[in-house]
Amino acid sequence: MCGTCGCADGGGQGGGGPRITGFTRPPGHPHGGHGHEHDHAGHGHDGHDHAGHDHGGHGHTRVSGGGLDGDSVMRDSVPAPAVDGVAGDGETITLEQKVLAKNEDLAALNRAWLAERDIVAVNMMSSPGAGKTTLLERTIRVLTGRGRPVAVIEGDQETTLDAERIGGAGGSVVQINTGAGCHLDAEMVRGALTTLAPPAGSLLLVENVGNLVCPALFDLGERSRVVIISVTEGTDKPIKYPHMFAVADLMIINKIDLLPYVDFDPDQCEKHARSVRPNLKTLQVSATTGEGLSGWYDWLDERAHHPG
Repeated sequence: MCGTCGCADGGGQGGGGPRITGFTRPPGHPHGGHGHEHDHAGHGHDGHDHAGHDHGGHGHTRVSGGGLDGDSVMRDSVPAPAVDGVAGDGETITLEQKVLAKNEDLAALNRAWLAERDIVAVNMMSSPGAGKTTLLERTIRVLTGRGRPVAVIEGDQETTLDAERIGGAGGSVVQINTGAGCHLDAEMVRGALTTLAPPAGSLLLVENVGNLVCPALFDLGERSRVVIISVTEGTDKPIKYPHMFAVADLMIINKIDLLPYVDFDPDQCEKHARSVRPNLKTLQVSATTGEGLSGWYDWLDERAHHPG
C-alpha cells in the first residue's frame, strides 16, 4: 500500500510490484549501464520501512504539502510524556517527517544520470483520455523525422496498448504497469531507464498514469513537467486540482478541434491555471489535426538548449 496516497503496490493482477516491459532498445546495449538498488522502501508501502516511521499504537493523519516541491508530511500526535511520575496534561507533540524523502533521493540519482548523458526528460501528466498518447505519437513522428531520437516510458495500470502505439510511431519505448498503483515513482523510472537505455542527447518523454492528483507529488528526476487537459473536460479543472497545475511548467489544452461541439472556455481555463501558477506557460493544440503543435515542438527545443 502506498504510504502517501493509499494506492496498492500490487503491480498488476499477478502482484509482485510494477511490471516493466521492454519493447525496443539499442541493439547490443548491456542492461547494466544504469545500476540501481531495488530498495522498495522509497515509496512508503505497508510492510516496508516508511523512512524510519514507527507505526506504533498512536494514530496519525496524512497531510499533503502545498508547496511546489511535492513534499508530503506525516504528522503524528502523541501524548505528552509524564514528568516526575505525573502524567501529561493532554498536550501533544507533533512529529513531522517527509514520507517522500526516499523517492526524492532516487529522483536526484535519476536526474544526475540523465544530466550526465544530456537527456531531456519531460513528465507528461493528465487525466485519462486527455490525448497524451496521440500527442506522443505525432511528436515522435515529427521529431524523429528531424533526426532527434525520442524514447518513451509508458505508465499504465494494465495492458501494453499505448506502448505498442508508441513503438508503431517509431519511438523506443518501455511499458510500466503499476497494477492498482495510480502514479509512477522514481524507483519505477530507474528500472525503466535500465531497460530502455536511451542514447545520449535524446528526448525522454514519460507518459504518467492518467490521474490529476498523485503524479504531481512524485518527482521522477525529470527536467520539466507538462499537464495536458482536453476541451472535453471542465474549464475549472486547474482550480479543482490545483496542485497538479502548480507543479507544471507547461499546460497544454488539447482537442481544440472539438471546441465548436463542447462547453469549454480555453481563455478562462488559462486564467484559472494562472491563478494557481502565475507564470505558467500555456498552449492550445489539437494532437489530431496538428494545429498549434509547432509551439509544442519549440518548447521542447527550448528545454534542450535552456534547461533552467
